[in-house]
Amino acid sequence: MHKRRIWITGLLLATLLGVAYAQRRGGFRGGFPFVDNEDQPTPADAGDKTEFVFARMMYPNWRSNDRMWSMRGAWSIDYPKADRQFVQGVRRLTRLNVRSVEQAVNLDNGDEVMNYPWMYVVEPGHWDLTDSQVKKLREYLLKGGFLMTDDFHGSFEWDVFMQSMQRVFPDRPVVDLPKTEPLFHVLYDLDDKFQIPGIVNYPFEQTYEYDGVNANWRGIYDDHGRLMVAVCHNMDIADAWEWADSPHYPERYASLAYRIGINYIMYAMSH
Repeated sequence: MHKRRIWITGLLLATLLGVAYAQRRGGFRGGFPFVDNEDQPTPADAGDKTEFVFARMMYPNWRSNDRMWSMRGAWSIDYPKADRQFVQGVRRLTRLNVRSVEQAVNLDNGDEVMNYPWMYVVEPGHWDLTDSQVKKLREYLLKGGFLMTDDFHGSFEWDVFMQSMQRVFPDRPVVDLPKTEPLFHVLYDLDDKFQIPGIVNYPFEQTYEYDGVNANWRGIYDDHGRLMVAVCHNMDIADAWEWADSPHYPERYASLAYRIGINYIMYAMSH
């Protein structure tokens, strides 16, 4: 009898874990169809050499918050569908010669990161950079690299984000970006910015997660006034890229997400 109870308990736990994983991965998210991000078809032109590549930063998870629904790590959320769908928009809306597939970048892989002037990181509210990664990221940014952060929410995830970012730049503040910041006007004039919700907010009566009520547009500058880190806090731009092809995801959020991403790329490539 005791063994039967243990078996039933284990079965229930496994079921709950499966549901939790599916909810975040797509299977039960507000009735949206399941999307297997791990089995995206490789485009025929994936090997082409181009002037721009969507670089996605890899990182180890914060030790006490390793999410079950991202077995590869929180760095891989929305990967690769969001990346590949977004670059198709960049191809249509700009003259940049853009590779059709993304590049996952490991900061511990020598100077590989120096090949990519623009780099994206998702869920940095769950990262825990090592000393070597902190050093390499600082070197990359000071040499002209640009980092876009996205999809982390509330005060707790902000604190986790800052634990690593303050080690990257202990002497540089994270500041709120003014409306006149060139980042917001390099191609599109982003005067009317608003919070972009993730698919977990469906059907979007509420656009925020946890206590992250207000969208924050922040950044870190170098000594010459160049923006090195663009911090998108309390929003989920990658979900807007990923679900832009769904009739259930509002166009106003997807359109703004594409304009933001393109502006950030154009800024990085010209500053």
